[in-house]
Amino acid sequence: MNSSVTVIDHPLIQHKLTLMRRTSASSSTFRSLLKEISHLMAYEITRDLPIEHTQIETPLTKMQAPMLAGKKLCLVSILRAGNGLLEGILELIPSARVGHIGLYRDPETLEAVEYYYKMPSDLDQRLVITVDPMLATANSSIAAITRLKEGGARNIRFLCLLAAPEGIEAFHAAHPEVPVYTAAIDDHLNEHKYIVPGLGDAGDRIYGTR
Repeated sequence: MNSSVTVIDHPLIQHKLTLMRRTSASSSTFRSLLKEISHLMAYEITRDLPIEHTQIETPLTKMQAPMLAGKKLCLVSILRAGNGLLEGILELIPSARVGHIGLYRDPETLEAVEYYYKMPSDLDQRLVITVDPMLATANSSIAAITRLKEGGARNIRFLCLLAAPEGIEAFHAAHPEVPVYTAAIDDHLNEHKYIVPGLGDAGDRIYGTR
């Protein structure tokens, strides 16, 4: 598999993902598990954030203590399903800036069509973590990353819950320098371009729609 793909296979993540895959999981259970998994995945994707030391005073003494350095990172949600991951990560990193890209898949061409774009300033000076639960055809993700690059982003990472081999291949053909972090790489896409075995449509399962 491409070296730019990191499978975050922590046992807690894998256990919760199995619970999410079940058809019997309700929307509230699905949302809760997705938030919990996003917390755990956030630890891995932010593992190498830069640190600087600053002087603080504890109840006992002064010390040089580590804190995050540089501009606050930017979390970008690919609407609408990306918000399920975004909310969990934002709880862990409440100071992060947030951007949104609205894309829908044209039912005839399967190409991504943009309908919304709102970003913080200075993307070129921030680590941008783009989130979407599913990397299936990768059309939406590729379009989102292309748009972010046009907006000045230079340091981008992509986080998803599930990926298909076809999606990974297409994504890295378009954006070979952007690392992908995922909880699992499933078997294939079916004729309707859904990930198999997968978990169905993530957006519908998050929000209880069809």
